[in-house]
Amino acid sequence: MLQEINPGTLINNRYQIQQVLGQGGFGRTYLAFDIQRFGESCVLKEFVPENTKEDLVRKSRELFEREAKILYQINHPQIPKFLAWLTEEDRLFIVQEYIQGKTYSELLYERLSQQKGPFSEAEVIQWLQDLLPVLTYIHLQNIIHRDISLDNVMFSNRQSKPVLIDFGVVKEKVTEIFSITEQNASPFAQGSIVGKVGYSPPEQIYMGQCYPCSDIYALGVSALVLLTGKTPNVLIDYLTLKWQWRSHISISEPLGKILDKMLAEQPAQRYQSAHEVFSALQSTALGYTISNEATQTVGIPPTLNLKKETSKITPINPEFLELCRQELTRSVGPFANLLIEETLTQFPNMTPSQLVEALMAEIPHQQRAEEFKKRMKLG
Repeated sequence: MLQEINPGTLINNRYQIQQVLGQGGFGRTYLAFDIQRFGESCVLKEFVPENTKEDLVRKSRELFEREAKILYQINHPQIPKFLAWLTEEDRLFIVQEYIQGKTYSELLYERLSQQKGPFSEAEVIQWLQDLLPVLTYIHLQNIIHRDISLDNVMFSNRQSKPVLIDFGVVKEKVTEIFSITEQNASPFAQGSIVGKVGYSPPEQIYMGQCYPCSDIYALGVSALVLLTGKTPNVLIDYLTLKWQWRSHISISEPLGKILDKMLAEQPAQRYQSAHEVFSALQSTALGYTISNEATQTVGIPPTLNLKKETSKITPINPEFLELCRQELTRSVGPFANLLIEETLTQFPNMTPSQLVEALMAEIPHQQRAEEFKKRMKLG
């Protein structure tokens, strides 16, 4: 592997390296400042091809550019933006938005070390509800994350929501790129071995095959780790591949059944889409039981009290929705339609004021959120 880039080095006459954030088999991850954007923080993910022959490096770059363009299409507030791709000497880089916060592995470790116990059922339900729409979004783009774990979900200080990071699809494609040899000038794809043992499902670990339900499996494992505070190897019998989590924690039967289906050994026995899991949470009324106390313990702003109260339901008229879309677009851009649709799908019986409050929570900047509320003439 090439030497570590020294702090202060300018990459592509734009990105000034500050420090190493991490290192893996494919390269390193750096924190950098974008000097063309007033020193804005960003992340540079470095990938270093092992074969440096000129024609093979060129082929690698072509593949890398193609895959980077696919990732560039991802546009979701809970996924770090892919800002650019670039090459310098024999290094390939992807530039991403920098997320300030902590991984859920770190948050769980802090809780356990302070003897506060793992995450509550209400917190984990909220966590699932926050992440399932993100999975729905990427799966509709024909993208599978492939590497979901508590290390790859961050709590964003800015959004106060979980953010999905470190897509395994990047590592998979880089594996293909790095497999180019002089005898084989095109990459071979024998399936992805990207993922974490314990979190990744059997078909991914043993056969290198990934489906949308593979991400659902990994999300289910992550939820169990949050609930129990135990690592996956403690919760599963690797001889039988049977999960034994019920001996470590007692939770409501509806949530238990949902987790069991997410963790089914055979892909066909699992939920086939993230939306199915989301609907299952809603149909059992689990999605309406999140308490303010539970969400505050992880730093998540208190959720609205959205329990079903049919006597208080006020239908939202189309004119108000259109105004809402127009004004929200001024605050968050093209995400507006998606945010409104996801919010109303999750809570179809919202009043207009509840909808505005929920959408305010999606606006990153407090001042913009307040301006949005004023424009909606609700205070």
